[in-house]
Amino acid sequence: MRIVCISDTHGKYKKIKHIPDADVLIHAGDSLGVGNTYDLGILNDWLGTLPHKHKILISGNHDWCFQNQPEKARATVTNAIYLEDSGISLGGYHFWGSPWTPRWHDMAFNLDRGEPLKKVWQRIPDNIDVLITHSPPAGVRDTVVTQFGEEQVGCVDLRSRLLELRNLKAHVFGHVHEGYGSEAWEDRGLRFVNASICNRRFQPSNPPIVFDL
Repeated sequence: MRIVCISDTHGKYKKIKHIPDADVLIHAGDSLGVGNTYDLGILNDWLGTLPHKHKILISGNHDWCFQNQPEKARATVTNAIYLEDSGISLGGYHFWGSPWTPRWHDMAFNLDRGEPLKKVWQRIPDNIDVLITHSPPAGVRDTVVTQFGEEQVGCVDLRSRLLELRNLKAHVFGHVHEGYGSEAWEDRGLRFVNASICNRRFQPSNPPIVFDL
């Protein structure tokens, strides 16, 4: 199965120069700019123009409409599978999507570090093959650059949970634009993909990332 990944398009998805064909397209959150249902409708129309057989969408901390108007937002998405602490099986592989990130400026789908986030990650089934979250796990492509230097902002409890998932083959995320790219834990056969399309200046300069299961 071939999977192509994007994330953090922030409403600039039409500026992606080329999205490779694949069996599954994953958008790992922050698809929108303002985060309202009007913009979501435009995104949905764009998703409908793409040739991928399966498309998976999760929310990010900018995607307010899924938190504030969940029924309307979900009804708007007709050209993708929307996952929010939920999963789906495609081609014999199990996918799970979750939008939560550690609290930062009280944005959408924020939770406090510690027990609140730990409870969310415990919902992830043991048998999943592909995990899709907006947040990176701690220590994996999660370094941001601030005026005070570099800081790792990924979720410790997310990392702890994924270490328990023995079937896990890939973890796709975004959120930290500076962390764009892919790497693997060869001893676990586990690939990590930070699919952020926008760079730290919110310019859509990064290409989609493709991998095979």
